Amino acid sequence: MKLRHSSRAILRAFITLLIMNAAIAAVGFAERNTWRQATDAELAALLPARAPVEKEHIETEMRTASGITDGRGHYIAGVVLITAGYSADGKYSHYLVVQSPMRIGSIHLSPGEYVFGWQRDGDALSLHLHEALTGKLLGSAEAHRIPGNSRVESLRIWPPNERPLIQIGRFGIPYELQEESSSKN
Repeated sequence: MKLRHSSRAILRAFITLLIMNAAIAAVGFAERNTWRQATDAELAALLPARAPVEKEHIETEMRTASGITDGRGHYIAGVVLITAGYSADGKYSHYLVVQSPMRIGSIHLSPGEYVFGWQRDGDALSLHLHEALTGKLLGSAEAHRIPGNSRVESLRIWPPNERPLIQIGRFGIPYELQEESSSKN
């Protein structure tokens, strides 16, 4: 009789342990996949006052900074470049720091620093993404007008759980976060 009682106690303890482990794993999974808007202080610490673009260091307009973080030290953030007087004038308009692999259109971005510029193309924007340090063109993607009455933003990177979108003016281009192992340029 004692043996039966202790077997039940062990079984109950084992089941309780399994349930607790499943709950802890679920919380950990949720934390890994929860991105939020980065604070002004986080953006100021991450983004440079002068962005390294090709052979120049171009001033940034920090009040336009926007970004997201996973809360574990990874950010995707950008800021408007003040390009007047630089050779990049007209070629680039925004600086982007990527610390977690992502895809914009068909362009895969590994962790690194990028710049992009855009041209109006009817009711869309044609974005041209480049490596910041080399100026190498990585590709182009289209941003479309956001339906409804959206607020005009110089730059806004929305968290993926709200709206996986990079907004420029009234235009938005979808992005997709990717796993570490699937990143490639």
